[in-house]
Amino acid sequence: MSEPKPPTPTTPTPGDTYKGWLFKWTNYIKGYQRRWFVLSNGLLSYYRSQAEMGHTCRGTINLATANIAVEDSCNFVISNGGAQTYHLKASSEVERQRWITALELAKAKAVHMQNESDDSGDEFSAVPPLSGQGGGSHHSEVQSTLRTLSSKVEDLTTCNDLIVKHGSALQRSLSELEGLRVGADTGEKIRQVTERATLFRITSNAMINACRDFLSIAQSNSKRWQKALQTERDQRIRLEETLEQLAKQHNHLERAFRGATVLPASSSNPNLSIKSDVSGKGDASDEDDDNEFFDAIEDPTGFITVPADPKYHRRSGSNVSGISSEMGMDDQSFDELSLASNSESLPPLELEPVRQRRTRIPDKPNYYLNLWSIMKNCIGKELSKIPMPVNFNEPLSMLQRLSEDLEYYELLDKGAKCHNSLEQMCYVAAFTVSSYSTTVHRTGKPFNPLLGETFELDRIRESGYRSLCEQVSHHPPAAAHHAFSEKGWTLRQEITLASKFRGKYLSIMPLGSIQCIFDKSNNQYSWKKVTTTVHNIIVGKLWIDQSGEIDVVNHKTGDRCHLKFAPYSYFSRDVPRKVTGVVTDKDGKAHYVLSGTWDEKMEFSRIMQSSKGDNGTEGKQRTVYQTLKPKEIWRKNPLPEGAENMYYFSSLALTLNEPEEGVAPTDSRRRPDQRLMEEGHWDEANAEKQRLEEKQRSTRRERERDAVKVAATPEEGAHPDNYQAMWFEKIHDSASGETLHVYKGGYWEAKEQGSWKMCPEIF
Repeated sequence: MSEPKPPTPTTPTPGDTYKGWLFKWTNYIKGYQRRWFVLSNGLLSYYRSQAEMGHTCRGTINLATANIAVEDSCNFVISNGGAQTYHLKASSEVERQRWITALELAKAKAVHMQNESDDSGDEFSAVPPLSGQGGGSHHSEVQSTLRTLSSKVEDLTTCNDLIVKHGSALQRSLSELEGLRVGADTGEKIRQVTERATLFRITSNAMINACRDFLSIAQSNSKRWQKALQTERDQRIRLEETLEQLAKQHNHLERAFRGATVLPASSSNPNLSIKSDVSGKGDASDEDDDNEFFDAIEDPTGFITVPADPKYHRRSGSNVSGISSEMGMDDQSFDELSLASNSESLPPLELEPVRQRRTRIPDKPNYYLNLWSIMKNCIGKELSKIPMPVNFNEPLSMLQRLSEDLEYYELLDKGAKCHNSLEQMCYVAAFTVSSYSTTVHRTGKPFNPLLGETFELDRIRESGYRSLCEQVSHHPPAAAHHAFSEKGWTLRQEITLASKFRGKYLSIMPLGSIQCIFDKSNNQYSWKKVTTTVHNIIVGKLWIDQSGEIDVVNHKTGDRCHLKFAPYSYFSRDVPRKVTGVVTDKDGKAHYVLSGTWDEKMEFSRIMQSSKGDNGTEGKQRTVYQTLKPKEIWRKNPLPEGAENMYYFSSLALTLNEPEEGVAPTDSRRRPDQRLMEEGHWDEANAEKQRLEEKQRSTRRERERDAVKVAATPEEGAHPDNYQAMWFEKIHDSASGETLHVYKGGYWEAKEQGSWKMCPEIF
């Protein structure tokens, strides 16, 4: 009945496939069943029919670890250490002997191949077998194990059905036996009960054996699979580290190459130096502090900076008014001369006790939550409409994050003292960049403010300014911010966040504008924010990048500063997180160059002369600026000790949620879910967050019903989102041409009086 491939059936050759019909013991109910067996590459597999060979294998046993035993003239047993046992019967003694010979030859070859392999039995070999027949042995063995486990599950299901069936029959027989009177049919009933009890016992034993086999196979392979999985993880981590290291080495080599190709500046003919530098595609040395070069920005507004002619350094700094001329004043005037001129007008310092602010918050708990399990259903949706647990938050609201923009308020203080608008523009631009420095490690999402929620930041004694934020709209979420300083500046902004989850990354696009007004000069500046991107949402470590362009505009004088935030790239030759900018007057003439990074520092250089250079690598003409030696205008404050355990909060951020007396009942410090999260009670915070969100939805529905009732005519109908802010009102700003919410007054007076009657109950 067999169908061997070799030409001589009685002596199968090693490695040839052997096929044929055998009878396999299945269970006590069905007994021996005819199955189609295939012996190939040391594996014995069987199918219900030849047609199943292409798609369904009923079981496979590896002969390398199997025992082959002959029971009688036609029967033989193949056992794999107890995990698998096949009781087989051939149609004749000759047929049985053919199978035994083929199996012994296949086993000998499988054992030989296993001894040659580096695989110890529990580990995967790093080198694949050389033989073509054994090349897929590891993969085949894994597939064989999976098929065996599937077969065992099928056996367990069959045994379970039989146990239920025989158990019910046994129960009926026992019930009949209990109600049976002693008589002639007693013996027959007892015999039936005995038979059914025997069947139940046999089936139960088969169930137990199948469970034992399944458990044995699972246990014998679990360590192996776990080790393989850990190996894959380690390899992936090493690959990521190697890739990052290669990128850094590439960057260093590029810089070393630029350092080796320095072209000396000529004092007699500066244009020669400029032309040579441009022809070298903008590469220059940055080793010498007195001769600093900047990389070219290859876009229509791209530029290159080179050291200015020494004659500009020898000019006197007494000509303060010469800043607008091509031969400007000395670079010392920026930091010293213009600021020193106002030093006499500073008010006398008042010694008042300053409150000691906290320097620590409870450490962040180590709660694991799979971000992808939540975000996979949110691709393409608006982030503000996705219910997120506090596990992805930080214990601050968006209003408090807006207030963090004031961490480097000193830049605006210095800008308020400037007599020249171009100098002032440099400080405003540096302040614009500094607001992103707190985000570099802050991967946590701030709490979405509730409608009507406020946050005050009163630093009038310590720093001379006061700040107030209010959530003025819920959909779309919009927050209004107003800050004023005793040093002579006012900052106001209205920000609406638009965010999209793209699968691998999250994009946050702030809409709206920021305005800064200086009292003395009445200069009004406005700008917008760039796009924030959170990378590695699915796998890897989360990291944040800022990219895009900002135009800071002085609406009074027409001065402008164009800032470019370069997107981060492993393979870019520029420094990571680079920011460059050029300050121009209303006629488009450049006066200052700014350069640095948004997470560390910014520097400025005065432009002494400019000229058009050759075309860049993409055929776009770039401007070459001769500049004085750069000076630092802003540097990031170091993070407090242990910041990595406190959400990477800065010193200011640590104090924002500190409880204070006298604040409005709508203040973010009073949010119970945010407070619970800060204290480490995340489960309670999640429950409280859901309660507050449901309360807000209920309030919105009531407001919609009231709006419908009040509407007398369609023209007078109130929109459901027509919420009236408490401390802000919407106006049209004629200078910038924008409509935004501005502070209408009354908050600080209400605080002094302790009167918060007009505040709604939102918590």
